Amino acid sequence: MTDSTPDSYVVRPIRADEWPAVKELRLVALQDPAAPVAFLETYEKALSHPDSFWQERAAGSSHGGEARQFVAEAADGTWVGSVVVLIEEAGSTDWAGFTVERNQGHIVGVFVRPEWRGGGVTKGLFDAGLEWAWGRGVEAVRLIVHEDNPRAQGFYRKAGFVPTGKTVPLPGQEGEIELEFVLEKG
Repeated sequence: MTDSTPDSYVVRPIRADEWPAVKELRLVALQDPAAPVAFLETYEKALSHPDSFWQERAAGSSHGGEARQFVAEAADGTWVGSVVVLIEEAGSTDWAGFTVERNQGHIVGVFVRPEWRGGGVTKGLFDAGLEWAWGRGVEAVRLIVHEDNPRAQGFYRKAGFVPTGKTVPLPGQEGEIELEFVLEKG
C-alpha cells in the first residue's frame, strides 16, 4: 500500500537526465481513463516518440527556460505526479495560434497517480508551479480544461482559478474552457 500522506513526498523541478522518468510518467498519465479529455496526445503517439524527443523535453523543462516541469516524488523515489508550467510572453503566439495579450504562465500536463489523489499532491504541484511562474514576473497563470472533466474543474476552481469566458478550440472537439488565476497586487 502506498503511503500518500502529505509529508511522504517532495515536490521539485525535474533534471534533464531524468528523461526516462519523464517518459514513464507521461505514458502512465496517457493510460488514465480521463486522458482522452485531459491531454492533447494519445498513448500510442507518445509511445512512438524516439528517446531524443524525451531527452529534449526534459532538458527544455528542467532549467531556466520558458518551461518548468515539477514532480511529486515519493520517499521511495517513485514519481507520483507532475505539472508543467509554460511562460507565454505578451505579443507572442500561443500553441493554439492566439496572440498572447500579457506575460502569463500556462499550466499543462497535470497528472497525479490515482492512488495518490486526494492527499494534497496536486496542491503541492500547483503551489510550486505558481511560485515559479510568479517569480518569473507573470501577471496571471492560465490553464484549459475540458468541459467533460468535472474532477479537474473542481480542483482548479478550489485552487483559485476562475473561468475567463474563453473557449479554446481543439481539432475534432468542441473546445476547452480557459481558467485563470490572477495574482492580487497590493
